[in-house]
Amino acid sequence: MKKFIKISILILILALFVATLFYLYRKSQVKPVVYATEKPFLTNITKKTVATGSVIPRKEIEIKPQVSGIVEEIFVLAGKNVKEGEVIARVRIIPDLINLNNAEARLERAKIAFDDAKLNSDRQSKLFSQGVISAVDNQQAQVSFKNAKQEVDASEANLELIREGVNKKSGKTTNTLIRSTINGMILDIPVKVGNSVIETNTFNAGTTIATIADVGDMIFQGKVDETEVGKIKPGMDLLLTIGAIENDTFHAELKYISPKGVLENGAVQFEIKADVKLKEEQFIRAGYSANADIVLDRRNNVLAVKEADLLFQGDSTYVEVETSNQKFQKRLIKTGLSDGINIQVLSGITNKDKIKVQQMNPTGQAK
Repeated sequence: MKKFIKISILILILALFVATLFYLYRKSQVKPVVYATEKPFLTNITKKTVATGSVIPRKEIEIKPQVSGIVEEIFVLAGKNVKEGEVIARVRIIPDLINLNNAEARLERAKIAFDDAKLNSDRQSKLFSQGVISAVDNQQAQVSFKNAKQEVDASEANLELIREGVNKKSGKTTNTLIRSTINGMILDIPVKVGNSVIETNTFNAGTTIATIADVGDMIFQGKVDETEVGKIKPGMDLLLTIGAIENDTFHAELKYISPKGVLENGAVQFEIKADVKLKEEQFIRAGYSANADIVLDRRNNVLAVKEADLLFQGDSTYVEVETSNQKFQKRLIKTGLSDGINIQVLSGITNKDKIKVQQMNPTGQAK
């Protein structure tokens, strides 16, 4: 019995050993490679370049006050459409103490001169009526009186302007009310009620009360690399893709190419501008980032293959054509326009040939 058990164990071990050898042998056998094939196809090939930039209003202006003071009231909010001349805000003037003091002193001097001129005018009129003085002397006294009265009015108006920014003679005309200078949309109001603002003048740009733009007239402003700028020209069509607006594209027409490039991140970039063509129901917010596809060349309904299936040897281009089952032959072809994925075939193959699909090695080269 023991002898039988030993023999059974030996047979089992031998069987496991043989099975292991057979498994390793089968695993070491190289499976035949089956290459996929594709036929050349008819398609449209478009060569284009991409410009990155943003969509901005053609006309965007900053509204600045004509007087310095404190923002007393703001009548609009960002996003509201306004008309030219519409009041945006009101500024309360904080008068300069030196100017205020000079204006008050001028008014006091004018009143003193007026009182003196009035007394002299009354006296001269009385003497003239008595025939003591001539008409010329009386006329000079009357002119001096009128000049003194005019100086009082002017001094009062000047003092009122310094204090309030408006005088009685000007009526509703005042530079304390900040008005829109164009029709458009309020893009931004960077100030709040209570903020101090500075008037615009020769030496100071002034504080911006509001930014207004016509959002119905937008342009694309972007940059193109120096390697592509020589291929574009004004009048070309652009297809805009805006990241913030999904499933919608916008057309534009290239209008401007900068004659001077700017070095950015090691590459020379040229600024371009294009008119965006908006439909009535389309609205783009100012400042959206966008990519513009610029069509450089196009071929419609041409024979093409995938560029990844090409083989290169020197200046020649080849594809591998199936001559029989999994048997391939290199064939010289002539190529045309490429879009980076598909490439036009001018000669060498037909749409009935089967092309070997090239497999890529880790370096990205066909093998």
